[in-house]
Amino acid sequence: MRRDLLPLLALTLIAALAIGGAVIKGRAEHPVDPAPPAPVESLPTVVDPATATDPATATPARRVEVKKVVSPGGIEAWLVEDHMNPIIAVDIAFSGGSALDPEGKDGLANMVSGLIDEGAGEFDSFAFQSQLEDLAIRLSFDASRDHFTGSLTTLTQNRATAFRLLRLALVAPRFDAEPVERIRAQILSGLASSAEDPETLANWAWYEAAFPSHPYGRRVEGLPATVKAITKEDLTAFVGARFGRDTLTIGVSGDITPEELAYQLDSTFGDLPDQAQRFKLGEAIVGIGGPVVTVDKDIPQSVAVFGHKGVKRDDPDWYAAHTLNYILGGGGFTSRLMSEVREKRGLAYSVYSYLSPYERASVWAGGVATESARIGQSLDLIRAEWARLAEEGPTEAELTDAKTYLTGAWPLQLNGTAKIAGILTAMQIHHLGQDYLDKRNSFIEKLTLDDLKRVAKTRLNPSALTVVVVGKSSAPPVAP
Repeated sequence: MRRDLLPLLALTLIAALAIGGAVIKGRAEHPVDPAPPAPVESLPTVVDPATATDPATATPARRVEVKKVVSPGGIEAWLVEDHMNPIIAVDIAFSGGSALDPEGKDGLANMVSGLIDEGAGEFDSFAFQSQLEDLAIRLSFDASRDHFTGSLTTLTQNRATAFRLLRLALVAPRFDAEPVERIRAQILSGLASSAEDPETLANWAWYEAAFPSHPYGRRVEGLPATVKAITKEDLTAFVGARFGRDTLTIGVSGDITPEELAYQLDSTFGDLPDQAQRFKLGEAIVGIGGPVVTVDKDIPQSVAVFGHKGVKRDDPDWYAAHTLNYILGGGGFTSRLMSEVREKRGLAYSVYSYLSPYERASVWAGGVATESARIGQSLDLIRAEWARLAEEGPTEAELTDAKTYLTGAWPLQLNGTAKIAGILTAMQIHHLGQDYLDKRNSFIEKLTLDDLKRVAKTRLNPSALTVVVVGKSSAPPVAP
C-alpha cells in the first residue's frame, strides 16, 4: 500500500465512524435537541430534522451510559465509552465568547479560534498543521456569543500526539506574524463575501435591531475595521483571560477508558490557569416590534428574518416551546408556516422558525425568502399563523405527530462519536444531568395539549416580532 495514502484512508475512517452523517458545523450555544435551519451564528451541531432519517425505519439505538471522570488533578469530564471503533472524540467549551470582545476589537474571539492551531509551542504553523495532517487528526476551534469551543477527533493509536497538540494550542499558541496576517486576510475576505449574501445581511441586521444596546447585537466575526485593529497583544490577552479550568467543560466519546481519560485530562488541561478572568454580561432584552428594518440590495428575491423573545434552555417551558416550534415552523413540510406560505400559495421555497437559547437571552425567530413583490404577503401570512397558533394553540393531532417525530428522531443524534462528545458538553453547560439521554424523551411524551396552548398564548406574540427585509427598495412597502 502506498504510504502517502495512509492519512487519506485514516481521514476516511474518521469521517465514516466519527461524523456519522451530515452535521451542520458552526454550533454556538450547545442546544442538545434537533433544530431547524437557523442563522449561522446560532446553529448547533445536530442533524437537521428536515433531512434526518425517518425515525420509523431507524435502527433502535443501544443504551448510552454517561460516566463522570474526575482526574487526580480535579479536572472533570463526561465520557461515553465505546470500543467498537478505534476513534476518540473530545469536545470542549470555555465560558465567554464574542460577547466579551473589547470595544473596537469585535471579532477577537473568532480570530483567536482560527489561530491557536496555526502554531503552538515549539511548532510553527507548518509543523503543527503537518502533524495533524500526517496523523489524520481533526482539531478545530470556534467562537460563539457565549462560548469558545474546540473539538478533537483522532484514531486511538495517535491519541498521545493528538492530546499533546490540543494542550499546546490552549496553553502555548504562538501567534506568529505570517499566520496572523493570513488568517486576518481570510476573515476579511469572508466578511466581504458575506456582505454580498442576503441571508447573512438579514441575520446581521436582525441581531443589531433586536439587541441594539447589548453585545449580542454585534457580529461574532467582527467588522473589517475592528478585525484590522486586532493585535498580537490582543490575541495573547484573550487566551490569558478566557482559558481557565474553572470555566472549562469537557465531553469525550469513543475508544478510551475512564482511567486513560483521567491521565489525559491532567496532561492536556492541567497547565491551564485555575481561574479565568471574571466577567459580567448583563441580561439582554430582545427588542419589541417596531417598523420593519429594510436593507436595500438589488436581488431578484427578498430575504426576511423575523423574531422576538424566546424561551431559555433552563426554562420549565422549554420542551413545550420546542414541541410547539416544530408545529409552527420547525417541522419542515409538516409545519404550519410551510403549509400556508409554500404548499397552499407557492410564495417561498423555504420558510421556517427556530428557538435559539443564549446565556443572557433567548430568541424565537424564523426566516423566509420570496419574490420581492410578494414579501409583504408572505410576512402577513407568517404573522397571521403566529397569531392563530397563539390564540387557538395546536390540535391534538399536531401534538401527537410532533411527539412521534421528536422522540423518534432523538436516537439519531447519538449516531456518531463526535456528535456524542458535543452533546455531553451541552448537557453539562445546561445542567441536564448524567441521565438526560435516558430521560429526554419522557419530557416530550408527558406534554399535554393544555401545556402547549398555555405556552403558545404566553410566548407567541406576532406584534412583538422584529422584522428585517433585505431586497430591492422598489418592492412594495412591508407593513409593520
